[in-house]
Amino acid sequence: MTLTIHGIVSSRAARPLWAAAELGLAHEHVPTHYLGGATRTPEFLALNPNGRLPVLVDQRPEGEVRVWESMACTLYLARHHGKGDGSDIAPANAAEDAEALRWSFWAVTELEKDALTVLMHRAVMPPEQRKPELADQAERRLVVPLRVLEQHLQRQQGRGHSWLAADRFTVADLCVASVLNWATPAAELMARFPLAGEWLQRCVSRPAHVRLRATP
Repeated sequence: MTLTIHGIVSSRAARPLWAAAELGLAHEHVPTHYLGGATRTPEFLALNPNGRLPVLVDQRPEGEVRVWESMACTLYLARHHGKGDGSDIAPANAAEDAEALRWSFWAVTELEKDALTVLMHRAVMPPEQRKPELADQAERRLVVPLRVLEQHLQRQQGRGHSWLAADRFTVADLCVASVLNWATPAAELMARFPLAGEWLQRCVSRPAHVRLRATP
């Protein structure tokens, strides 16, 4: 089997690339950039007619499987390339699978837009192009989902678990952390939610993620 992931680390492709690293999967990384028209060529549009990253292509004995959307790519890798026995990031049972699904969808619907606004207007964009008022508004909205996350982590702590879905790091943690990490420039906001902040640091400090971020 041949597994190929199209995208760069500084894009949403980081999510399936992180998952592949956690799972120890041999794969080809095609570092396609989202700028400069690379995702609008006929060749790329044949992979994803939306012209967006990432794209995952899995050559399997039964035929080619192609996946768009970063969370879908990441969940696919865990489900179809993980062991599923509780030894890696893949869900080991229906309950863990449900947690992975709901927290991944939650991250997209409740966190991503505002976390990205914080990242862009607090850190990434040139200072003269930033609009602090947009970041301020985004941070105020993020209070609600961060409170949900904090309360869940508190309940997990009471069960003796320090991760979102189980007593180990799973794809649920990976997917949510990959989004929440964008909000870290909002230091005062993150300080209000110490369990979420500590959990996030444990996620992004994992060797697979550290190595990934060191990729040129």
